[in-house]
Amino acid sequence: IDLGMIHYVDAQDDWDLCMNSEYIEYVHKLHEAGTIRHIGLSTHNPRIAKQAAESGFVEMILFSINPAFDMKPASEDIETMFDGYDESLSGIDPERAELYRLCEEKDVGITVMKGFFGGRLFDAEKSPFEAAFTPAQCIHYALTRPAVCSILCGYDTKEQVDAAVAYETASDEEKDYASVIAGAPLH
Repeated sequence: IDLGMIHYVDAQDDWDLCMNSEYIEYVHKLHEAGTIRHIGLSTHNPRIAKQAAESGFVEMILFSINPAFDMKPASEDIETMFDGYDESLSGIDPERAELYRLCEEKDVGITVMKGFFGGRLFDAEKSPFEAAFTPAQCIHYALTRPAVCSILCGYDTKEQVDAAVAYETASDEEKDYASVIAGAPLH
């Protein structure tokens, strides 16, 4: 097995339980034996992700990144990331910025999930920015964060796959997410 993943650790209690259990001892044993080559963790919480990056054994984090989530402070409840956007939130949350810097420093790669904010960023009426992004802009935003190596995109149709794959040939202007953010009423 190339990568052993510890999934969906969003709460501090879950992290503490996981890190002080027979489970993590088993993971370390498999890693030491070469049965799994790398250890990863998935979370939506930057505080948990920072602990994983500082652990010394987590080499990869599956983490939710998009322009909307990046404004929100840490939470143990993923549902809070989808609501409550207003003028009080602007720019990247300092804890998230610290996470990206730390992962880059510790050589912990990030794979992005929820890069499209569940499709809400494509619709100005649903976007917390009151402005629509394209798939190329969302993908570029994620890939330009420090330590990000890849992004997993959700799809429902072939057209959505085509729109995401078009990133590979998109121009710099088509990838420009900053102009959307800068011109958004809520930023």
